[in-house]
Amino acid sequence: MQIMYAVEKDLPQLANLFDQYRVFYGQETCIDKALDFLNSRLKNKDSVILIAKGNNDILGFTQLYPSFSSVGMEVIWILNDLFTRPDFRQQHIAKKLLEAARKHAVKTDALRIILATQVSNTIAQNLYLSMGYSKDEAFYHYNLNTK
Repeated sequence: MQIMYAVEKDLPQLANLFDQYRVFYGQETCIDKALDFLNSRLKNKDSVILIAKGNNDILGFTQLYPSFSSVGMEVIWILNDLFTRPDFRQQHIAKKLLEAARKHAVKTDALRIILATQVSNTIAQNLYLSMGYSKDEAFYHYNLNTK
């Protein structure tokens, strides 16, 4: 298995996996929209997508969005998505993707990586803690839905 940056030729297969990720979070399946969304992210260079590949199959991915810390006056990365194909779980793919995300953050001289996960997703929480992430106990985070 190799971890690499996604490129345009990966999009059809990646869109299928991205669609599965969205369905996992209660969204309706829509491969065409997933493909358009990912294609826009890559073409506009407004996200970084790391993929785990084995035998030319994408087994998992993580997507990072750049942001900034005003207080730190440095770049931060938002780890927005992490997903592994269900039939390849328990093979440390997510750990390898998280390590690749960390290396990307170091390479880009970022201050930190931030992420959020569902309160009920204890498997992901344990993974993040095991990889050195710390739970934010100092700040509350709020959302304002506009749609």
